[in-house]
Amino acid sequence: MCRRAVAADVVRGRIAVLRGAVAAHAAGAGLTGRRLEDFVLAVNEIATNVVLYGGGRGRLRLWAHDDRLWCEVTDEEPGLPPEWTRPARTPSRHDPGGRGLWLTRLLCDHLTIVSTPGGTSVTLSARTG
Repeated sequence: MCRRAVAADVVRGRIAVLRGAVAAHAAGAGLTGRRLEDFVLAVNEIATNVVLYGGGRGRLRLWAHDDRLWCEVTDEEPGLPPEWTRPARTPSRHDPGGRGLWLTRLLCDHLTIVSTPGGTSVTLSARTG
């Protein structure tokens, strides 16, 4: 089953509003409890990365298909270093960053990162059924 897609801008100062919209859409798609919380936190991490490291703005799209809720977050800034797009080791407490993508990998069923000089696209999903 396909549901209506939702699209929104990712911009500084609007992450909390975006998080609320993601939570409402995810709940409407069938995520509940811990799965809902994990998905919203994962999307929040990726959206925050766009604001902090991806030029301050991007685009988010949410949609449900079959038994999954999908989210794609894109920006148009130069791509990520290759080591950031591969599955990562657990960051040490001394690492200055790198926890957002690591955490997202733990919280979602699927994560794909495509990064080019023209921008980065992060797609994640969670099973709803």
